[in-house]
Amino acid sequence: MSSKKMISLFSGCGGMDLGFEGGFSVFKPSVNLDMHGDWVEGSVSEHKYMLKKTGFETVFANDISLAAKQTWCNFFSRFGRPDSVFKVGSIVDLIKESMPGVSLGPGEVSVLTGGFPCQDFSLAGKREGFRSSKSHFGVRGEGHNSEESRGSLYLWMLRAIEATRPSVFIAENVKGMKYIPRAVETIRAAFAEALDGEYVVVAPRVLAAPEYGVPQSRERLVFIGLNKKRLRKEALGALAGGETPEEYDPYPPRTHCLRDNLIRRDGLAPPVTCGQVLLDLPEPEKAGDESQRHFSKARYLSNGSQGQTEVRLDGVSPTIRSEHHGNIEYRRLSPENGGRNNRGGEKNLPQRRLTVRECARLQTFPDEYEFVFDNDFGKVSASSAYKLIGNAVPPLLAYNIARRLERNWPLYFDG
Repeated sequence: MSSKKMISLFSGCGGMDLGFEGGFSVFKPSVNLDMHGDWVEGSVSEHKYMLKKTGFETVFANDISLAAKQTWCNFFSRFGRPDSVFKVGSIVDLIKESMPGVSLGPGEVSVLTGGFPCQDFSLAGKREGFRSSKSHFGVRGEGHNSEESRGSLYLWMLRAIEATRPSVFIAENVKGMKYIPRAVETIRAAFAEALDGEYVVVAPRVLAAPEYGVPQSRERLVFIGLNKKRLRKEALGALAGGETPEEYDPYPPRTHCLRDNLIRRDGLAPPVTCGQVLLDLPEPEKAGDESQRHFSKARYLSNGSQGQTEVRLDGVSPTIRSEHHGNIEYRRLSPENGGRNNRGGEKNLPQRRLTVRECARLQTFPDEYEFVFDNDFGKVSASSAYKLIGNAVPPLLAYNIARRLERNWPLYFDG
């Protein structure tokens, strides 16, 4: 497959972009070789595989966060990407300025992705949804439930789709959107009705990250739309009907069981555990990696609130959150606080929360992806890094979506 241009909106630090482009390392249990042995380029160490590159290339990325750009450019510069690929600013202002630097002509863009802000739909937040009181800059009191409020930014992603006419668009958000009355139906209808119904929007689906080799209980609601004008006749018939035939389904098939105590069926691999991806890391004081040296010092609260439990080394972690003040789970609790991970080989090690690197690994970012640094690309603190990681799409989950699209591309399109 020749290189396909991709536009990335609400890019954050690049989890979706890295996943769509491939060419990064993952822990070996995260790859189901029986299903996808052809995804592997080779072993890079005793514990890791290198995933093959895909045919997608990010030609435009955008986020409101400067730290996101600094982190994105710090990594993607190794592939020769200039800083100009990433535009810092609100999508509202970018659309008003016609997204400078991107060709808006039909046929120029293959894929457009965007994880429009999820805070107003998250079960962990106030769930204001479309009635968000925050502006597109995230300032409270300036939203006024308008089209430029944070909860309505999907409309501006829609305008980007209208401007670029991609072959495929992918929008994602938190599972919590399903619990806000008619939120999913409203957004799907808006995408489907755009451009006089130019896109067929396949029924949105919640993808559970552990079922794709991610050692974390993250779930994302994903919308996929395909351009009717470019779809082959057979593909349009298959996608526009009632139930999508498995062969044409754009959503990736599961590769792993959700829980190890379930009967493994259909060739699914067991879930990847925290222990499998964390146990080879040195303690922060002995680490050379700046991202491993930093961890939240927020004090322990015995009230059972978020972030007051330790991750299970024999299971997947809770969802990594986009804050660091007490919301980051513990790598290890003391015996007095009910800790289990300090037994055996980790006995007598101090109580502490997960480091930045440990959170990144639980999101399937490779260790080469720096999050805490001070160099020519700028300075990113541990506090900013935690937020960037927590807001990201797990690269491995995105890779599964990308490889499914890549596999089905000849079914969908002639070119």
